[in-house]
Amino acid sequence: MVVEEPSPNNVETVEKNDSSTLVSEPAKIFTVEILHMIKDAQQQHGLRHGDYQRYRGYCTRRIRRLRKALKYPQGDKRHFKRRDVTLSQLTGKKADERFIHIPLISAERAWAYAMQLKQEANTEPRKRFHLINKLRRACFYALQLQELCNTEAFDARTKLECEAYVAWMHGTLHFDLQLWKSAGEHLKRAQVVYENLAKALPDDDQELYRAKVNEFTPNLRYCAYNISGGASGGKIDEILELRAQGVLENLDVLVSQTKSESSEGLQTIDWRGRKVTVRPEKVRLFLLSAQELDKSLAKTTKLDAKIELIERILMDCKDAIQAVRDEIKQDPKLRSLTTGQTVSGVQYLLAYLSYIRHSRTLQRNLCLVDQAKLNFDDPNQQKTQAQTEGKRVRPQDLARLYEIILQNVTEMQQISGMEEDAQYQSEVANLALTFKAFRCYYIALTLIDMKKWKEAVALYERASNYANDALKGKSCAEFELQSELKKIVSSIDGSKFSAHAYSVLEDDNSEDASGVTTKSQKTTKPLYERLSQYKEDQSLHTRAPNVFKLTPDMEPIPCKPLFFDLAMNYLELPSLEDKLESPGKKGASITGFVKGFLGWGGGGNK
Repeated sequence: MVVEEPSPNNVETVEKNDSSTLVSEPAKIFTVEILHMIKDAQQQHGLRHGDYQRYRGYCTRRIRRLRKALKYPQGDKRHFKRRDVTLSQLTGKKADERFIHIPLISAERAWAYAMQLKQEANTEPRKRFHLINKLRRACFYALQLQELCNTEAFDARTKLECEAYVAWMHGTLHFDLQLWKSAGEHLKRAQVVYENLAKALPDDDQELYRAKVNEFTPNLRYCAYNISGGASGGKIDEILELRAQGVLENLDVLVSQTKSESSEGLQTIDWRGRKVTVRPEKVRLFLLSAQELDKSLAKTTKLDAKIELIERILMDCKDAIQAVRDEIKQDPKLRSLTTGQTVSGVQYLLAYLSYIRHSRTLQRNLCLVDQAKLNFDDPNQQKTQAQTEGKRVRPQDLARLYEIILQNVTEMQQISGMEEDAQYQSEVANLALTFKAFRCYYIALTLIDMKKWKEAVALYERASNYANDALKGKSCAEFELQSELKKIVSSIDGSKFSAHAYSVLEDDNSEDASGVTTKSQKTTKPLYERLSQYKEDQSLHTRAPNVFKLTPDMEPIPCKPLFFDLAMNYLELPSLEDKLESPGKKGASITGFVKGFLGWGGGGNK
């Protein structure tokens, strides 16, 4: 059999066929979860604490590692040669998904630098120009990313995520440029894309996209406010609610420019029948936001959000109080007015701001109490689903919260300038009685858990007295606690009799054979020592019942008596000298012979 060798033509034909087979292979299609990638990187590298500088450093190191791993550097150690990612790196046999990460991380690095400059621009306004340039650079890299993702190398999900990312980046740039219309359009486009992605994805992946959608809402509302032409109609409520949420940092300047009419309306305030002039601009802005806080709290259903809103107002109130004090220090006339016996207008304004701070702090603490009651295991009420799922709150925890509230009420009574106001003092005193009733009630529940029935009955009685006195007095208009007081009174009646019954049962079960009542409820005596007493002891049903103590206890016994011979000192004993050997009658020894023979050692030579 003859085997023919392939001719060169045949070899060329085979190579051509192989190349044609390589070309006919299907191209790789990549899926890049852009939002998941950037959120994980942000949470792990500084943005959980708002550290944009740390995140920017991470992005720089990540780009360097990517270019080194992909062997795609930009020049050498001496010369720089720019090399952007092109479509050729994402298609073909050596296509790698990591190439698309380079423009994405570059955009994130520029954006993080811009946010860092935004934090520093509060004290250095010139950095705002650098901030805008970095946002433009971030948009440039985002457009590069979009150009690469719109090819056939990526699937539909990656294209949608890239479109939303580019729209968000451009909306951020236009928002800082105060181009409200275009910023609203870009942000709305990003919001719509993320909403559609959330609907198309499984339930496990929807939460991240819905959270991103909610991030756009405050900025969109502010854009709509500026497009509509300022604080007209109900728009002022929305803008002040945004300020209370802390969405915008430069809102104080914008509010002072766009709401001159509303600011003029707060030239004076009327509190408890007295009008006071408001001079500092910071105080006026604070009073505007404080007026709208109640509306914001009414719209908010979650307790955590309410607490956050109140805490932001408290920070603004602190700044307003400091502004009034600075004005008093700078103006000697105002300083002289505060030293007089009568309460001046500035001092009354300071008292009003102090009252707002204490009342809002009290409101925040009541929200904490409501939050704690969700997981409180009250024996007088049925358990809800939220109580069974959350961490159990003990009665002493609520008693501690009411103790803090009582300290806050005491500070309200001691506000400078309000000592002579009898009506105000009576209202605050009635408020103190209300919270004392709540505190005594939860201390009684604590004693119930400790099986101290008699002390619990006394605390129930005191709580009932406080509650009845508070119901008779005039309540504070800002804190409506009458309904809760009535519930406390109704629950105290049953709980008091129940505790009293338990105390009687304790006394009956703890009587010994002689009829003497013992004080302790729990005893450590073994069963054989208290056979004549009836007591339900659950420890007898355990593996180690306290029936008989095998090792007896140590008992004290009298020691052996000691005798002292006192007559010995008065006795005359017989002489024993005749029985003792005299020095001259010692026995002869070789030592004595040597001493006498040599002439030393004797007494005659001395």
